[in-house]
Amino acid sequence: MAQHTVSAFDAEIHDLRAMVLEMGDKSTLAISRAIAALEKNDLELARSVVADDRQIDELERRIDTLSIQTIALRAPMADDLRHLIATFKISSIAERIGDYAKNIAKRVPLVAESSRQIEPVALLPSMAKIASDLVSDAFKAYADGDVDLAVSVWAGDQTLDNFYTSFFRSIITYMIENPAHITESAHLLFIAKNLERIGDHATNIAELSYFAETGRQMPDRNKGDDIVSPAWAEHLQ
Repeated sequence: MAQHTVSAFDAEIHDLRAMVLEMGDKSTLAISRAIAALEKNDLELARSVVADDRQIDELERRIDTLSIQTIALRAPMADDLRHLIATFKISSIAERIGDYAKNIAKRVPLVAESSRQIEPVALLPSMAKIASDLVSDAFKAYADGDVDLAVSVWAGDQTLDNFYTSFFRSIITYMIENPAHITESAHLLFIAKNLERIGDHATNIAELSYFAETGRQMPDRNKGDDIVSPAWAEHLQ
């Protein structure tokens, strides 16, 4: 009976991790597709990104149900409980990343062809690539139990923050100089903010992965401050 219980618990953990990683794949792809829709003014692709977000939502619901069931029936302790709670929380974060990608796609019809006339829009694909890579690396750190990669994501979000700051200044300057395009520029600014928030969520996944593996919390990183404490310098070599 004990062996059966252990096997059942292992199977449930395997299923939960598999679903979370599937959410990671889908949310990462959604970011790329949403930005591609913006670049190409592809309204059909944008609608597809919005529609496909339901798949991510459904995975989160399944993870919620199985996580609660596993905690109630298996009563995991110590490392097992820590990993289970991390998995549960990461699924919620993955759902939010999918929502941000969906929000970007929803703005594509609002900017349409006019966005091509707005010079700072050229920065968004590079910013999206950084955000997508952070999400991908965060889920890889979770899948592999890679503490060093988790720390790299934690530190790498600074690059995305700097990119957002640069875009913010560029778009505000453009809006002042081109008041006829204020509405479209504002939508692009919201898209950039969504990408910046995706980076924050990638950092949250990295922090949870680090905690699951070590039992320790990462220190808070000051937004806009790229100074790394000596205690963390060895991780960033």
